[in-house]
Formats: sequence, structure tokens, C-alpha cells
Amino acid sequence: MWMSTAAEVVKFVKDKQVKMIDFKFVDLPGIWQHYSIPAHRLTESVFEDGIGFDGSSIRGFAQIQESDMLVFPDPATAFLDPLLEVPTLNLTCSVRDPLTLEPFSRDPRYIAEKAEKYLLSTGIGELSYWGPEAEFYIFSDIRFDQGPNFGYYFLDSREGIWNSGKDEKPNLGYRPRHKEGYFPVPPMDSFQDLRSRIMLVMEQVGIEGEVHHHEVATAGQAEIDMKYDTLMRMADKVMLFKYVVKNVCKREGFSASFMPKPIFQDNGSGMHVHMSIWRNGVNQFYDERGYAGLSQTARYAIGGLLQHAPALLAFAAPSTNSYRRLVPGFEAPVNLVYSQRNRSAAVRIPMYSKSSSAKRIEFRCPDPSCNPYLTFSAILMAALDGIQNKIDPGEPVDKNLYDLPPEEKALVKSTPSSLSDVLAELEKDHDFLMKGDVFTGDVIETWIKYKIAHEVDPVRLRPHPYEFYLYYDI
Repeated sequence: MWMSTAAEVVKFVKDKQVKMIDFKFVDLPGIWQHYSIPAHRLTESVFEDGIGFDGSSIRGFAQIQESDMLVFPDPATAFLDPLLEVPTLNLTCSVRDPLTLEPFSRDPRYIAEKAEKYLLSTGIGELSYWGPEAEFYIFSDIRFDQGPNFGYYFLDSREGIWNSGKDEKPNLGYRPRHKEGYFPVPPMDSFQDLRSRIMLVMEQVGIEGEVHHHEVATAGQAEIDMKYDTLMRMADKVMLFKYVVKNVCKREGFSASFMPKPIFQDNGSGMHVHMSIWRNGVNQFYDERGYAGLSQTARYAIGGLLQHAPALLAFAAPSTNSYRRLVPGFEAPVNLVYSQRNRSAAVRIPMYSKSSSAKRIEFRCPDPSCNPYLTFSAILMAALDGIQNKIDPGEPVDKNLYDLPPEEKALVKSTPSSLSDVLAELEKDHDFLMKGDVFTGDVIETWIKYKIAHEVDPVRLRPHPYEFYLYYDI
């Protein structure tokens, strides 16, 4: 991602004898879409004039009568795809209306762009830094289907503890037990090389990796962290990261899933989001005299996150499956409090470093099913609202939240328990998102209607397999 101008991209394509140009953009739910053109068709004018596609076929975008749309590639996102056989240059794009050439209001990249501009306009900071930790599972087999008279899923992993008794001729053992997958060395950690290869491909495409490791669960749960970046660039990198993970795993005969809770009785996959705000090269979240090294600005930002968390989760934990992970009493970050070390708190302050530049807050509720452009933008808007309105987050809670006396536990609020609940919260609490026209009423209304029609209602209408165990003999 070293190129910054259209001319540099065009020259690179010719010099490297690239054969195809792939245009990628993100739909409203947060999935990359793409189409390709022969490399000889790429000219500098494409960056200026855009190139068309049918927006009515993209989830959350245009209706059939307004289907024509344009993508405008961002030269700074160019990379040569190491995962494809045909030499292909990838470009991430923004979306515009073909008649007015105005940015499309439902384009997630445009929302992220407006969030960065709004931060600058407030005077609170010039930029924000973001470091998400998107966890995922690595499966060997996955099958699922649904009909009027049946519904099932089946998944498997060569590393799943449930295969300990399988007759594999030979079965060599070495599988992490439930909730014991955190940091064992090979051969128990059988995906060390695969994660390393993923990280090497990440670096090929311009994503600087920081660390990779096995996560807590059995069945190949993994985490690969990226070096922090600004809001828009990090959202771009999350999309690219997921693309790399899925394709490297598929190339090696595995299936990677960022689904928040695919396995019963083991840990879900979160996407803890670290963030800080900077002005004049100074971290506005740092004060060596404050609790956990936090400034008053950071405490107000936490206040905004905690106050708006129920609405934020409509973007940050946006699937029905998200609430299989966010369940009280199972080490999930459902408690709307903050703490310097407590991982069951919604907001944690990492204490690994005393450096002022490393001071940040970590919002632990999000998961990797989210659209990162919308999630980072919404988190920033909540933090800014907390700073602007001096929202007091209360006192930190550094005790074991599961061992609190009943009278203290009753005072700790929890996150909502379903997607329908957080969508209802978003409907009530979204004014903070609309400052600076970052989120529009149309985007919020479209998001709520889409989620209810395409996810909440379809899941609500179908019998759950476990209901047959509970009720068939009634």
C-alpha cells in the first residue's frame, strides 16, 4: 500500500505486467463485494470518472429504479494479490451517485470518512488510532442446511477435543481441551505454521502484523493482531485481513470463520477494539496522574461508550449469533463498567506499557461479524459525545465481577441480550451518531429494517433444534 496517486498505480500495473484489476467495495452489512476488468482498461481517468455497477443487487444499497452507481478506487489501497493465480491488482473503492457524483450516503467508507472529519471539526483531536483484535476459528469441515421440515449444522476441526476418541488409525491426540487453548506449544497447537503463513501474506499486502497465537477455545480458535492505524485505514485493513485469513485457510484445506459463537460450551470470537485520540502529536487519553494512566478526556470518552453501549451494539455486535457470545456469567464482556485489568468489563484499560503513546481504551463488546467502518465510526461518535457532554463513567470496578455481593451486583448494568433489543435501543438513542451528518437518518433506518427483515425475523420464525429435545414429548 505504498502508492498514493493514480499515475503511480497505472505505472505499477504496466511495469509488473498485471493482467487484471479487481475493484472491491463493502456492502452495508460489511461483506466485501468485487468485480474485475482487464488491466489494459485501467487509466488515470478511471480514478477520476469512476466505473459503474448495479447497486440494486448489493445488500443495503439502492432500489431497482436507482440501481446505477459508480465506484471510485482509492490509489492508497492498491496491492498485488498474492492469493490469485492470474496477476491481479486489488483496489478498494468508495461509492458515488452517477448523476450528482456525490458520495453515496449508505457507503460505509463514506461514513468512516465523515467520522474522521467530524473528529477534526470538534477540536478534540486531529486523528484517532484503532487496533482491533478479530478472533476466528479454523475448521476442517462445515455443513449446514435449513428447510421447512429440517434444520441442522455440523462442523468439525482436526483440533477439536471431541475427536479425542475418533479411530483415525492412528489418532495422535494433542487437542486443546475446552477453554484450554490459550498458548500451548505445538503439537497441541497444531496451527502454528498456518497462522505464520497467514501473517506473512498479511505483510505482503501491506498489513503489519504484531502477534499471532492460539486462542482460548479448542478447534483452532486463533488471533492475529495488526499494528494500529487511523480509522479509515484500519477499517480497510480489517476487510483485507478477513480476506487473507479466509483465502489462506481455504488454500490449505481449511475453512476460517469469524462467526462470533460457532461452538457450544467454549469461548466465542470477539473483536476487542483499542482506540485513542491524538492532537498535535499528543495522546489525549494519557495522564500519568489519572486512574490507570487515563486523562479526564479518556474517562469522559469511556462515559460515552458505557452510556451508548446498548445502541452501539446494533453496529458492533450486529448478528443474532453475537448474543450467544454476550451472555452474563460466562466471562463475556457484558458488564457496563470499566476496569484496568478486568476482562469481563465492557471497557478495559490495557496496562502492558507505561508509555504515553500506548495509553488507550479497549471496548470489548464488538465481534468480527461487524462492519468495521460503521463500528469504528459509531464508537468514535459515542466517545466524542462523552467528551463533549462530560459524561462521568463512575468509579472503576477492579473486583471479580462474578463474586460481587448481591447488592453491588445489582448496580452493575449489563449489555442487552438480543439483536432485536439493541436495534430497539438504536432506534431510541442515535442522536449522537448524527452529529456532523456522520450517520444519517436514512442509514440508521435502513440498518434497522434490514436487520429485522433479513436476520431477526428469519431466525425468530424457525424452530431451534434444541427445542425438539426440550418439547417434543409435551
